[in-house]
Amino acid sequence: MLIAAAVCPHPPLLVPQVAAGAAGELAVLRAACDRAVAALAASGPDVLAVVGAGGRDRDHPAAAGGGFADYGVDLRVGEGEPVLPLSLTVGRWLAERAGVRPDRYAEVDAAAGPGRCLARGAALAEAGRRVALLVMGDGSARNGDAAPAPADPEAPAFDGAVAAALAAADADALARLEPRTAERLLAQGRPAWQVLAGAARALPAGYGARGELLAHEAPYGVGYFVAVWTVAGRAAPPAADGAVGGDRP
Repeated sequence: MLIAAAVCPHPPLLVPQVAAGAAGELAVLRAACDRAVAALAASGPDVLAVVGAGGRDRDHPAAAGGGFADYGVDLRVGEGEPVLPLSLTVGRWLAERAGVRPDRYAEVDAAAGPGRCLARGAALAEAGRRVALLVMGDGSARNGDAAPAPADPEAPAFDGAVAAALAAADADALARLEPRTAERLLAQGRPAWQVLAGAARALPAGYGARGELLAHEAPYGVGYFVAVWTVAGRAAPPAADGAVGGDRP
């Protein structure tokens, strides 16, 4: 069952080697991501999965690699060939930065509808007794004049609704996000957030999720969110022998 989740954005500029001289501009956001991943590791999962949108639905093993060559930097993460999409590559980078080794990487088809995403989340929640998710996703890329795409007046309200849902751990609100609206607003996080919603909705009776929003900003006209969800209610299943899986501390 799901015991915890962290939500982070995946701009390549989050990585200092990619951002170079602009690395300081996302320092606060990077620190919030570090805090979220640390909370995830501290929850004591026996399965930690990174979730992010990509070209199709598929799972990648723990050794799967990613890279930032498309952004002009010869930087790789992971032992394997760079097959992870950007969302999962940044997720792996954040995990490695925290000394955490995820057990699997769930790539979600960017075009997947809510039903498929919710079902994928429910299946992930059954992957272990204590499942934690690192959910990677950006908000609208049409926020104001600094945005990489023409501004859309609906973008701030869309991102505000996502931020409110993450703060309240409102899985139903995330499940209701409309794919066509998200696509028009260039909100790449929609499929991953709905996977999270599916995992949270699969919680057994007597359990519920509590949310904390650590960051919500749009420094380059793209909505970035950082949040932590923890399971509340009856005592969650204990970690086996104090282990958290893989090489995690």
